[in-house]
Parts: sequence; C-alpha cells; structure tokens
Amino acid sequence: MNRTTHLPDRRPVRDRSGAATTAPPPARTVRRRRPTSQQWAAWAFLAPVTLYLALFYAYPLYRNVDLSLRHYTVRSFVQGDAPFTGLANFRTVFDDPTFGPALMHTVVFTAVCLVFQYVIGLALAVFFNQHFRLSATLRALFLVPWLLPLIVSASTWSWMLNSESGVVNAALHAVGVGPVNWLTSPSWSLTSVIIANIWIGVPFNLVVLHSGLQSIPRSLYEAAALDGAGVWHRFWHITFPLLRPVSAITLLLGLVYTLKVFDIIWIMTKGGPADSSTTFATWSYQLGFGNLLPAFGPGAAVGNLLVVAALVFGLVYLRIQRKQYAS
Repeated sequence: MNRTTHLPDRRPVRDRSGAATTAPPPARTVRRRRPTSQQWAAWAFLAPVTLYLALFYAYPLYRNVDLSLRHYTVRSFVQGDAPFTGLANFRTVFDDPTFGPALMHTVVFTAVCLVFQYVIGLALAVFFNQHFRLSATLRALFLVPWLLPLIVSASTWSWMLNSESGVVNAALHAVGVGPVNWLTSPSWSLTSVIIANIWIGVPFNLVVLHSGLQSIPRSLYEAAALDGAGVWHRFWHITFPLLRPVSAITLLLGLVYTLKVFDIIWIMTKGGPADSSTTFATWSYQLGFGNLLPAFGPGAAVGNLLVVAALVFGLVYLRIQRKQYAS
C-alpha cells in the first residue's frame, strides 16, 4: 500500500520585478499547553502561603496606609466614612514637638542595641566554638532570655531596676554607690530599656553567628596557625571576612526587630518620664490608643515611617548582596 506524504507548498512565486521567490510555509496553529499535574501541585502548595501573606501582611499594610491618608475618628473608624486628607497626617507628625526627640531616641536605641548585641553575640559565638566540656549546656542556658515572653523579661528588669527595692541598686549600695533612679529619671530611662533589650537580643545573635562559624573549615585555621598567625590575626583575616554574609543578615533582622520594639519600653517606662524614652513604636501606640481621643491617622503615619525605614535598609542589604555575588 503506497503512502503519500504531503509536503508544504514550495512553488515559486513571482514578485513585482519578475524574480522567483519561494512562498512561506503556512502558519501552524499553536495550541496552549494545559497545566500538568506537577504545575497544579505547585500552585496548591503555593496557595496557602500566598493567602497567609495577603491576609496577615498585605492587607494590614494597606489598612495602615489608608489610615495615614484619612482623618479617622472613633465614629468614622467604625462606619468607614473617613474623609481623604492626603499627607496632612504626616505634616501633623513632622510638626509635633515630640517628633525630634522620638526620632533621636529611635536612632540611639536601635544603633546602640545593634552594636552591643552583635559584639557580645559574636564574642560568645567564638567562645562556644571551641567545643569544650559543657559547651552545649551553657549555650542552651544563654537561650533562656530569648525564649522567655517579653512581658516576663520586661517585668523582671523593672523589678531589678526599681529605685527602692531593686537588686541592682542593692548591689550598688553594697559597693558604696548611691541609688540610681533607673526608670524614673529622664537621664537613665533610655539607658535602662537599652540594657534590657541588649540582654534579650544577645541570644539571637549568638545562635545565628555560631551556626555561621560552624560552616568555616577548620583547615583554614590550621594552615594559618602553621604560618605563625596569632589568635587575633586568624579572627580578623579568616573568621570575620567569611562571616560577613551571616553578619549582614543578622544585623538586618536585628535592625527590623529593634525598630519595632514596643513591649519592653512600654512595660518598663511607658516612654517616660517626660518622653525621655519615647521611640516611634511607643509614640505610634500613644497617638492611636493612649488617649481618650485617639489620633488614628497620625499614629498610622508614624508606623509607616518605621515601615519605610525597615524597607530602605532591606533594599540596601539586597544591593550589597548583589554586588558581592557579582564580584
């Protein structure tokens, strides 16, 4: 039985000049591929994460932006008919006399906490990286401040720093130093909450940096020791450079966490006395919920300033990471 194969029509076609050309083959009909079972499975696994991000991240962020762009009162907050005011709430925040001190306190609180948490955490990580006896047990004990609820930690520090019955002043009295009004003096209130937050944040830095140290090959330290490099040279030329990626993500996460610290400051000092320990996080709460007539719009505007600050530092981190990978 003879089979006939139909080939595309390639007969010459005359153009206007009389030259013979070959006609293009007929266009083929492109069919859309239906999603495979693996693609459907991928979408099924992705759907819960997408729904979670939309409900608990995207929608609250949208609502916070909407609050900062409208004049909300208690009535309009319930009924949802607040008038649009644009950037008026941000102008109100910038003109408020609390803005300058709150900005300075936020910067000082974040910078000091980050530096001390990272330095102490790195020192402890290098110390526990020696794998001595009881190293794992002591490292687990250092996680206790991180595991405790923040309300417990803040209440404990409030009791320890109490001017009359605190153990810190009792210890100072034992060595001949007079009592310090840690929580009630404008000169010491910010220092008190910084000390408490450093104590709480050190275990996180310890865990992350210690895991980064585990990935550095031991052979590099052995080769450096054979070349006569001391402990400081090995740390500065091997440990610190190879730990930079882990250090970057540790500082970024610590920055985002420290910017939004509210529980510790509010429980210990409530931002006082005389706004001496007020940060953007506590000021936002005071504006929105701390008064009989809440200012929802300005409070949301202050919260958005924190979001923008965290976003800027996140973009800076991504840019630095891209440069490192490109080089």
